[in-house]
Amino acid sequence: MAVLNDEQTMLRDMAREWADNEAPTTAFRKMRDAAPVEGYDADAWAAMGQMGWAGVIIPEEFGGSAFGYLSLGLVLEQLGRNLAASPLAATAAASTAIALGDNEAAKAEWLPRIAAGEIVATLAIDEGPVHDPAKTATRVTDGKLTGTKQFVAEGDGAQLFVVSAVDGLYLVSGDVGVSRSARHMADSRSHAQVVFDGAKAEKLGGTDLTAKVVDRATAALCAEMLGMAEQAFAVTNDYLKVRVQFGQQLSTFQALQHRMAKMFTELELARSAVEGALEAIDAGRSDVDQAVSLAKAIMGDTLHLVSREMVQLHGGIGMTDEHDAGLYLKRAYVLETMWGNAAWHRERFARLNGY
Repeated sequence: MAVLNDEQTMLRDMAREWADNEAPTTAFRKMRDAAPVEGYDADAWAAMGQMGWAGVIIPEEFGGSAFGYLSLGLVLEQLGRNLAASPLAATAAASTAIALGDNEAAKAEWLPRIAAGEIVATLAIDEGPVHDPAKTATRVTDGKLTGTKQFVAEGDGAQLFVVSAVDGLYLVSGDVGVSRSARHMADSRSHAQVVFDGAKAEKLGGTDLTAKVVDRATAALCAEMLGMAEQAFAVTNDYLKVRVQFGQQLSTFQALQHRMAKMFTELELARSAVEGALEAIDAGRSDVDQAVSLAKAIMGDTLHLVSREMVQLHGGIGMTDEHDAGLYLKRAYVLETMWGNAAWHRERFARLNGY
């Protein structure tokens, strides 16, 4: 487990308290039933902007707090516990691309607005049904970007896109030359298809920047997945202590104790891997790619296990929409595939180590 300083501890505790009071799973259900076009709670996003969460990884000179990726992960973990519908992860990943890029004008124009929570930004990378940044056909000619991106998180409501092309990352703002088609996924969140047809684009950097940004987006996603898995485990553990069958609490059955112990140990391993990846980014280590793939592979397997066990161990009630178990399972299945599933990252980890 990462050792937090006083500021990080305060940030984590504040995020946990806010998420429990202002963004419980009932708030997600309310958003799901209302089905806003943007796919998130605009009021909650505005509150996050006021609290400075949108600027956690943005340099201080551009209005952020520069707390780093471990701090961002602490916030995303707490939001993930309650399935909070927020564009924070997508916007943070896009702001990373701008901050790490070579375009100083773009930094001055967009980073202060992102830090203030005025802008929702996102990455548009994948062009097929599975994650593979190497298969990119999007091109830029005379400053005009043309291509189609699939499953763009927060793509329905984003005002700013960071788009991968064959020669690097580009920034696209506004709706001229941009069309969006909503995709209705199991998790009831925004995953739009976005078509760019001669959209005006500014270059941020080359293909090496694309790889760095995708790694950081993946690490942030792992933090949300960790929060979901922790909460799914906690809810299930509490249920087994109060549910009585055959005159005994379910928690007294040894077979169920073994299943809970298995999940607990996997969660501890996952936390170490996820926090290790976030710390590697903050430290500027050369093995960030390996740390991120290790974290995504382990976190994907762990969330898959815990979300399925949450449904199974709750019995019949876990199969109903009235209980939250299904909400965690649906979100888990979507996040397991985003930025590459566990198998993809195991293969990448092996390849990076020379196998």
